[in-house]
Amino acid sequence: MLQTLEQLTGDFVGLVWGVPLVVLLVGSGILFTVYFGFPQIRFFKHAIDIIFGKFDKPEDKGEISHFQALCAALSATVGLGNIAGVAVAISLGGPGAVFWLWVAGFIGMCTKFTEVTLSMSYRDVGENGVVHGGPMFVIKNALSKNFYPIAWIYAFFVVLSSFGAGNMFQSNQMAAVIKTSAGIPEWVSGLIFCAGAFLILIGGIKRIGKVTEKMVPAMVGLYLVGAVFIIVQHFTRIPEMFSMIFSGAFAGTAAVGGFAGAAFKDVIVMGIRRATFSDEAGMGSAAMAHSAAKSTPIQEGIVALLEPFIDTIVVCTITAVALLLTGAWNAEGIAAGSEMTAYAFETVMGPTGRWIVTATVTLFAFSTLISWSYYGEQGITFIFGEKWIPAYRYVFIVFIFIGAIAQLNIVLNISDAVYGLLALPNMMACYILLPKVKALLVDYKKKLASGEIAPHK
Repeated sequence: MLQTLEQLTGDFVGLVWGVPLVVLLVGSGILFTVYFGFPQIRFFKHAIDIIFGKFDKPEDKGEISHFQALCAALSATVGLGNIAGVAVAISLGGPGAVFWLWVAGFIGMCTKFTEVTLSMSYRDVGENGVVHGGPMFVIKNALSKNFYPIAWIYAFFVVLSSFGAGNMFQSNQMAAVIKTSAGIPEWVSGLIFCAGAFLILIGGIKRIGKVTEKMVPAMVGLYLVGAVFIIVQHFTRIPEMFSMIFSGAFAGTAAVGGFAGAAFKDVIVMGIRRATFSDEAGMGSAAMAHSAAKSTPIQEGIVALLEPFIDTIVVCTITAVALLLTGAWNAEGIAAGSEMTAYAFETVMGPTGRWIVTATVTLFAFSTLISWSYYGEQGITFIFGEKWIPAYRYVFIVFIFIGAIAQLNIVLNISDAVYGLLALPNMMACYILLPKVKALLVDYKKKLASGEIAPHK
């Protein structure tokens, strides 16, 4: 019975994350990019200036800074998918999948810009000045009452996703990799994760922002250091690596070593699916973190442009470079996932390389966990009100321990599926309100050109 249910829920995940959803997300990203005039290129430097506070105004409402909002959102998106997911994509789609991962990451930058701008425009300010935002608040505040049930469904799906993909899956993988590397029992790791999460979550988004603004640069930096060692050791293979990526992107990849080969369709689907699953562009989840920023809608939307760039084009590429330069992607007997990435680092750096991946997996997963707790809080607030947030936090912490010690494939399958379904209400709102975003962008560009909006001297 359980095996049958696991199979059915697994099929459900595959159905949700099939080609139609990928086409919706990628097609929307292309449309938004053209409609708004390639803001991911035109405003890239401006986004960096904003996060460094050059355009800050004391009167802007919010709870956290631009940089803290970006790090909180990145801590949720930069996760196990950047390490294990990329390995799976390359093992199934070949080196060419990396090219389509880059494409999806690039157009996803504009999708993030759109959904974050809307979330900032229609956020709610609750008791004691606490800010709440996300697609459910956009739907409630910007669309007619006929759409309210859709907003409620989105909020409900966010809560489910926070317990599964955002919580139990992360704690499960952290506990497993720590046991493999250090021999520490899962229940011990689970208790440590619970204690750490509790100390952070009781402080709300302000404490999450303070923690992630230090954690995100540190964990990405650690991973980057390992990648630099690999690049230095295999510098002469870089031209060959790019040749494999670009040739495989348009012609598929023939069987090599332990690799079974991939058709052109497989290459595209694996690269794009991995990027969309990793950077969450189109899900609307990161908009909840950005909504707490002390900012204006367009400025925070511009800051959000950087998120898919860092997550997909930078961090996912680090994994891809390690796998392709070392040849780990088609090595015999190496399972696709974080073990394959650990093997790639270990071939160059020995045991130190494996420990770098272990530490990175742990940091990536824990950061995802604490940020997704905040997303779940936004769903709880929308459905039940702010008074239920403390109860949600305690239940969330209990689920961290359950995820660390249990095998809950059925629950995780359902969570992954409803996570994918988040895209439907979010993209609906984005399409309906595109003219609103365009008007805000046009007005912002005029004020920049006239000098009404100018950086501090």
